[in-house]
Amino acid sequence: MKPKYLAIPYAGWLAIFVVAPIVIVVVYAFSTFDGTPTIDNFLAMGRFLPVFVRSFRLAIIATLVCIVVGYPLAYFLSREGLRTQRVLIMLIMLPMWMSFLLRTYAWMSILENTGLLNRFLGFLGLPAVRVINTQTAIVVGMVYNFLPFMILPIYSVIVKIDNSLYEAAQDLGASAAAVFRKLIFPLSLPGVLSGVTMVFVPAVSTFVISQLLGGGMHMMLGDLVEMQFLGAAYNPHMGSAIALVMMVIVIAVMYIMNKFGEGEKISARL
Repeated sequence: MKPKYLAIPYAGWLAIFVVAPIVIVVVYAFSTFDGTPTIDNFLAMGRFLPVFVRSFRLAIIATLVCIVVGYPLAYFLSREGLRTQRVLIMLIMLPMWMSFLLRTYAWMSILENTGLLNRFLGFLGLPAVRVINTQTAIVVGMVYNFLPFMILPIYSVIVKIDNSLYEAAQDLGASAAAVFRKLIFPLSLPGVLSGVTMVFVPAVSTFVISQLLGGGMHMMLGDLVEMQFLGAAYNPHMGSAIALVMMVIVIAVMYIMNKFGEGEKISARL
C-alpha cells in the first residue's frame, strides 16, 4: 500500500466533520428559509455591532491577562527540575479534568454577592464588592478556564531552548534582561502565538461563561448564535451569517498575528 493511501481515513474525516459543516454554514448564511439566495442576513447584522465589539474586547482583555500571568509561570516552570516540572504541570492540568460547567459554577459561588470573596473581605473588615453579573466576572471566568492553554504552549517551547544558548549569551556579557529580550522571548514567540490562538478563539465565542458569570446581561457572540439556533428568535440563517463573519474575523486576526510572529523571528535571526 502506498503511503498516500494511508491518509484516506483522515481525508474522509476532515471532509465529513470540518469541510461539510462549513459548507452548510455558508449555504445557510447566503439563503432564506425558502432557499432563495440573499445577502440580507449580512446587511441586517449592523444591529449586532455592540455584541461583536463587546465579545472581541473581552476576549482580547482575557488573552492579554493570560499572557501577563501565563508567560512568567511558563518561564519559571521551564527552569525548575524535571520532577518539579511534572508535579506543577499536573497541578496546572488538574482543573481541566473536571467539567467546564462545574468549574464555572464554582466561580459563581466565589464571586456572588454573598460568596466566598465577599465573606473574606468582610472578615478583613473591607467593604463588599459586586463582581457577579459584570463583564469583570466574565473576564475572570475566561482567564481561569483558558489560562492552561496559554501556559502549556509557551512552556513546551521554552523548555526546548538549548541551555548552551543561555551560557553563550552570558559568556558574551549579556545581562539577564538582555538574554530574555534578545534570546528567550524571540525564540518563545511561536509558543506565545499558539497560546494566543488557543485562548482567543474559545474566548471570543464562549457563551456558558457569559451566561453564568455575566447573568445573561452582557450578550456575547456565542450567546447571539445560540439564540438564533435555539432561542425564541429562531433564525439559523442569521445565526450562520454571524458565525461566518466571526470566523472570517478570527482567521484574519490569526493571519496578521502569524505574519507579525514571522517578522519577529526574522529580526531575532538578524
